[in-house]
Amino acid sequence: MTTNSHTPQQPVELKKVVWAASIGNFVEWFDFAIYGFLATTIAQIFFPSGDTTTALLNTFAVFAVAFAFRPLGGLVFGMLGDRLGRRRVLSMTILLMAGATTLIGLLPTYASIGLMAPVLLTLIRCVQGFSAGGEYAGACIYLIEHAPSHKRARYGSAALVSTFASFAAAAIVTYLLNTFLSAEEMASYGWRLPFLIAAPLGLVGLYLRWQLDETPAFKAIAATERGVHAPLRETLRDQAGAMCCLGAFISLTALSFYICTTYFVTYLQLQGGLPRPTALLISVLTLVFAAGLCPLAGAYSDYVGRRRTMLTAALWLLVTIYPAFLLAGSGTFVASLMGACLLAVGAVLCGVVTAVLLSEVFPTHTRYTASAITYNMAYTVFGGTAPFMATWLIEQTGNSMAPAFYLAAIAIFALAGGLSLPETCGRALDGRELESQPRLKPLA
Repeated sequence: MTTNSHTPQQPVELKKVVWAASIGNFVEWFDFAIYGFLATTIAQIFFPSGDTTTALLNTFAVFAVAFAFRPLGGLVFGMLGDRLGRRRVLSMTILLMAGATTLIGLLPTYASIGLMAPVLLTLIRCVQGFSAGGEYAGACIYLIEHAPSHKRARYGSAALVSTFASFAAAAIVTYLLNTFLSAEEMASYGWRLPFLIAAPLGLVGLYLRWQLDETPAFKAIAATERGVHAPLRETLRDQAGAMCCLGAFISLTALSFYICTTYFVTYLQLQGGLPRPTALLISVLTLVFAAGLCPLAGAYSDYVGRRRTMLTAALWLLVTIYPAFLLAGSGTFVASLMGACLLAVGAVLCGVVTAVLLSEVFPTHTRYTASAITYNMAYTVFGGTAPFMATWLIEQTGNSMAPAFYLAAIAIFALAGGLSLPETCGRALDGRELESQPRLKPLA
């Protein structure tokens, strides 16, 4: 068993850690999110077709392809993070993401170079996916390894706050572009602007991350004779069970997150008949609501435990997912916003408990590798395919509620996997019992 106890961090230092990790994560995910919000515009520019649905499916397919490279990125950056440290790897990921996103903004269109345009777009999206594979799990680990033991979920929620905030910012930028630019201007140059913002944002994020120190947990184990990294074979052998159980729950986290943050804008337009600016405004308000809810969800998880939080999240989505989609497809602003917020609550609960479990389930010397592989495999299968599957299910069944039934089925699957994990709240990262326990006894 690894030992990774450390002295508590000072409040000022913790604030620096939270801000630097959060801002870096914000930059990373803003770059990734902007593609989803510009899906309908990208469909016209890179996949011109007489069939709107076909073009949109092609666009979402490229969105999904990027996720296929996330497990590879998680493997590579995870192993580097366990060997070289969290800080160095997080600096690498943000630099790679910013560079790839800037290149998308400089790409020639289908009208200019034909089939090479979607080919180049796909290749650059793969680089984005590779970079993203090492980002979120690493950012969560960096926060949790600095956090006080009794507030790990609250501090870990900062990663989710910055993620929702990045999607909100991407939606706001897209909303402003659609408001102030004509369709011709958007197709000509407007769609490029959000991607080109990536360059200066990436440099800012890189600077902030490079100023941080390494985590106490990593430094503690790096000083031992054993070293800091377990071979991949050992990681897969010793952690396979935990990785499968946690991965099952993360499938719900991934699906609910990308339905909420990416697909719902399209759903509000196609099924609810709302204008694109209105759909984007609803998305922005929902994302702001979700970001504000994250710290409360973190406090809830620290209070009741991880297993009870997973149970709450799955049951919430099972009960509310049908009314959420029903309201979202109503075509009215207030009802659509209520439906989106119902889904957001479930996505937040899933995301917050996932953020802390990525660190609590695995030992320090293999934490980055095991977490990144688990997280990204689940997000590849269920997150990257979420917009595509939702669009495809509606197309095949003719039922606009089909995505709701799909999410409900995954919630049952996720609950079975999540409740197979032991309770980790109230334990040190090395597995030792702590004197301070949650006020409510976690589920056995």
